Amino acid sequence: MKTILIIEDNEDIRENVAEILMLSNYKVLMAPNGKEGIEAAQKNLPDLIICDIMMPGVDGYGVLHVLHKDPTTQNIPFIFLTSKSERSDFRSAMEMGADDYITKPFAGNELLNALESRFRKIEIMKKQLSPDLQGLNELMSTLDNKKSLEDLKNESNTNTYKKRQIIYKEGAHPHYLYYILNGKVKTYKTHEDGKDLVMDLYNEGDFFGYVSLLEGTSYKENAESMEETELVLIPRKDFEDLINSSPATAQKFISLLAKNLVEKEKQLLGIAYNTLRKKVAEALISLHRKYHGNKKEPYLIDISRDDLATIAGTATESLIRTLSDFKSEHLIDIKTGKVVITDDRKLENLIR
Repeated sequence: MKTILIIEDNEDIRENVAEILMLSNYKVLMAPNGKEGIEAAQKNLPDLIICDIMMPGVDGYGVLHVLHKDPTTQNIPFIFLTSKSERSDFRSAMEMGADDYITKPFAGNELLNALESRFRKIEIMKKQLSPDLQGLNELMSTLDNKKSLEDLKNESNTNTYKKRQIIYKEGAHPHYLYYILNGKVKTYKTHEDGKDLVMDLYNEGDFFGYVSLLEGTSYKENAESMEETELVLIPRKDFEDLINSSPATAQKFISLLAKNLVEKEKQLLGIAYNTLRKKVAEALISLHRKYHGNKKEPYLIDISRDDLATIAGTATESLIRTLSDFKSEHLIDIKTGKVVITDDRKLENLIR
């Protein structure tokens, strides 16, 4: 049973709200003024606080300010009760960190809908969401605007890129968040000696190009299609509207999209310090996991030797010799230029 604290100096309103909530199976705490409300919140740590704005002594703004300064209460959802004449002051209240508001007079179902909506958002923010369209749609459902990422996707332009076509270049300024409908994309940096280093690989259902949008900087890498690829270009403003909706939403969105940073660090360390055999084995295993997952049937790694070499961080000639060694050791097979992993357990043992 969730506990809700009502801070309201008007006894009739306070009792009316409490009755509605208790009939809806909420545990209710009440405080007749801001000072007692702060004390009740710090002592009982309710699941949500409903607070009037205009009260003698410590008003609603003061209550919110004190509770947000206290680490034990700063994350408790906070909903203001406000009369129509106070609506002009509402923006400053929201900027202080209030989660929502209800205008007096209000109906019982309006109050309950606001509470249920807020609790749904809290549950979503606690969940481990997938970093694809489904996970971000679930996140978008928590926002006050009713537009989902699916809507943004459907309203945005769709572009088709041929194999090896540049999507954006290092140094360019970002204007879109990219979503892959189908195809494969790699991002890479080119060294001054002309060698490429693959930074990341993206597949159907992935977003990319978000780091520069989040940082507000130009691209630090190039992006290129690895095969014919269809992309959705979500405008920068829509992306910024999403992450600016609330600090918690921005944090969750960033964590969804940046979940591969540890893997990228591991990859770069491997390129720097692993032996040639380990580099090639890790590149093959990485491609298999990325594009094939845990499916049992054989997966043909259809990628050029040059691209595979840049992913492994080695020269093409060295890669070809190592693939030949792996084939003779029955770790892989090569069919019409495509690599098939025949003994993934032994191949994985090479990188441990």
